[in-house]
Amino acid sequence: MKSFFTLMLVLFAFALSNAQEVQPSETSRSKAVSSVRQKEPQGPMRFNFAEQEAIVKKFTQSFDSLTPMQKNIFFTNVKHIMDPEVAKVEPGVIDSDPPSDAIILFNGKDLNEWEEVTWGIGGPGGKKPITWIIKDGGMQPAGTSGTAQTKRVFRDFQLHLEWKTPTGLPATVTGQDRGNSGVIIQGTYEVQILDSYANRTYRNGQAGAVYMQHAPLVNPSRKEGQWQTFEIIYTAPRFKDSATYFTPPRITVIYNGVLVQNNAIIQGPTVFPGIPQYIIREHGDGPIQLQQHGNPTAFRNIWIREL
Repeated sequence: MKSFFTLMLVLFAFALSNAQEVQPSETSRSKAVSSVRQKEPQGPMRFNFAEQEAIVKKFTQSFDSLTPMQKNIFFTNVKHIMDPEVAKVEPGVIDSDPPSDAIILFNGKDLNEWEEVTWGIGGPGGKKPITWIIKDGGMQPAGTSGTAQTKRVFRDFQLHLEWKTPTGLPATVTGQDRGNSGVIIQGTYEVQILDSYANRTYRNGQAGAVYMQHAPLVNPSRKEGQWQTFEIIYTAPRFKDSATYFTPPRITVIYNGVLVQNNAIIQGPTVFPGIPQYIIREHGDGPIQLQQHGNPTAFRNIWIREL
């Protein structure tokens, strides 16, 4: 904006200079009445072409230095919009605390927001009461538990959750067998959870990946047994028909404070194996699921803001 204000000052100086040159003094006006042939103007009336040229040059340089938005502001009538006021939201004491407009999905005390879904050969099966347990402030599956899913459904949202993979796994347990879980959005798209600290696997299957589609930009994983954080901003797809996206889903993931998915376009439902864009299916709002993949991965401090 500095250039914009410089432009304003130059324009003001330019206008003032023109005003001084155009407006005749009372003395010169009386001379014009008494004599047809005026003498060449003197003093303030005299044109200084070099000075005028310098002003125009400064104006041109200042204008050329403006951004397109600043130029647009200069040439349009921009209004300061006061109403309606932007809604006030009280943030948490620290950034991981839920703000005042968040829906608390798990605060370490109960599992009232959750149910369970079973999985079979054909995919998700029936719903049943949650059998996950609360341990050390986190929720985790018991040996026979299914996948946890929210009773509520969501469309566009900001989701915060913290998770940790189990400790004490033998060194022979590697790859996708080590702390495997995931956050499944709308029952369709998965953000991978895995012990990726020192555990080599395929790049689009690491923690923070959009599973089988987008590898994380970097690997900011902490060691197993340490709490890790996902901040997920998700925009749901809109559809033209039952098999075509009007706008595809998009996702941003911040993992342990590090951006790992930057407004990535999700190509289609998570499948393994397969090509996701070949099986796009129309859907509406859906639940958040915490995948049970045979590992006691724990979750805590889960909240969501609908956008």
